[in-house]
Amino acid sequence: MTQKKQQTYREAISEIEEILTSIENDELEVDDLVDKVKKVTELLKFCKDKLYKTQEEVEKALKEMEGS
Repeated sequence: MTQKKQQTYREAISEIEEILTSIENDELEVDDLVDKVKKVTELLKFCKDKLYKTQEEVEKALKEMEGS
């Protein structure tokens, strides 16, 4: 069984940009549009969660530095 590679923030942003470009250029069939919009929604949630967690970790590290 192969393990799925964890997607990075950069990869997610890149995929969002690719999908948006194909939408803007009318490269998608109508049947595919709903699936792509759902995918972008999932990717945006992933990015938002990643940014929130990163912010928490940075704030925690800064508080630890202040306490030293």
